[in-house]
Amino acid sequence: MSTFDNPFDDKRSLNRAGCACGRHISQTDHDRDAGTQMQCVPVENEEKRYEGVVASAVMRQIFPQDVARRAFLKSVGASTALAALSQFFPLKTATEVFAQGGPIEKKDLKVGFIPITCATPIIMAKPMGFYEKHGLNVDVIKTAGWAVIRDKTINKEYDAAHMLSPMPLAISLGVGSNPIPYTVPAIENINGQAITLAMKHKDKRDPKSWKGFKFAVPFDFSMHNYLLRYYLAEHGLDPDQDVQIRAVPPPEMVANLRADNIDGFLGPDPMNQRAVYDGVGFIHMLSKEMWDGHPCCAFAASKEFITQTPNTYAALLKSIIDATAFAAKPENRKQIAAAIAPANYINQPEIVLEQILTGTYADGLGNVLTDAKRVDFDPFPWESFAIWIMTQMKRWGQIKGEVDYKAVAQQVYLATDTAKLMKEVGLTPPTTTTKSIVVMGKTFDPEKPADYVNSFAIKRT
Repeated sequence: MSTFDNPFDDKRSLNRAGCACGRHISQTDHDRDAGTQMQCVPVENEEKRYEGVVASAVMRQIFPQDVARRAFLKSVGASTALAALSQFFPLKTATEVFAQGGPIEKKDLKVGFIPITCATPIIMAKPMGFYEKHGLNVDVIKTAGWAVIRDKTINKEYDAAHMLSPMPLAISLGVGSNPIPYTVPAIENINGQAITLAMKHKDKRDPKSWKGFKFAVPFDFSMHNYLLRYYLAEHGLDPDQDVQIRAVPPPEMVANLRADNIDGFLGPDPMNQRAVYDGVGFIHMLSKEMWDGHPCCAFAASKEFITQTPNTYAALLKSIIDATAFAAKPENRKQIAAAIAPANYINQPEIVLEQILTGTYADGLGNVLTDAKRVDFDPFPWESFAIWIMTQMKRWGQIKGEVDYKAVAQQVYLATDTAKLMKEVGLTPPTTTTKSIVVMGKTFDPEKPADYVNSFAIKRT
């Protein structure tokens, strides 16, 4: 049973791990109810969440054996049990103390990252002292690729990680593997990607002429993959039949473009700007021209890490939120470029990172362009981001069967947690957790995800 589940439910165990989503007594019950899809009911609010954690701890002490707790609850009911418990233990006071936080359980942490500008807040928080500010000693570890990041985090070699924003959804849903509850407490960056083509294609700017092209994206479960597919399909190309799309680790994209192994890529920076810097490619378009404000990468952690070390989790998330707020200010961007350029971080010429972060850049076709929002930083994990991502996973056949979009989004994208901690570091979070989205002129309503999927002419479902 999850730490955050109801301790007064006589159908749930407090002493067993239960199913992968934490809602069922066993994995068998989970599979019977929902295949391998998460159907988890979100916690009503932060106060209720803390009450549940405290009450669960007390109930475990009073009833070490679940059979006794269940018999007691069946005989007197949940309301009477809560009232009786409150007479002997100050639940309200304990809840308030718990909510205020306590000593950091684990100060020495390992956080993995891929050397791209999307990871800017996670990386810069080390050399610029944001982790230390919140009482942590964090080792940020450069990692070769997304599959490695995923595996090392799942295997607990990393405490948390820089991940592509769809990855925690895929891990939680068990797409391609057994489901493990994962979370997105913060978005690392918005915008910041581009379609880059080889110089030999500078006269082929119409996507309709791209039939037979070979494209690279960083990972199957990435905004890059979904945005490239969306863009191609909107121009009448079937991304599974008319072109080839392969997963290539970001650090290898420019080399593959130079070697003529691919015709282009929709990738993260600094790869787009580095292709221009090396004279092997040009920027066809920024991803923000498709969807201004789209998420790309995320700060991700397992639900187990959050529940077992809540104070460490809060300190780590505050560090990331603090760093993200600093990165969001244009006047800080050159300083950040200098901080993250060294070999142990992104390992790129400082001028390349400056062009990306400041938004004044060469496009590879002889033009110098300016777009201050080419990449931006906003930590809030909108639930509507998660729902849109899942519609594309469904559209392209990665999700099989039915999915409760809203419940999964609330379980994985921790907007409520982030809003609370944003306030604690002096920021003003949004007052809602969803918003409408416009992608290539088409409005997405997060309340109607199934209709959105069905509206596309080119899809796998």
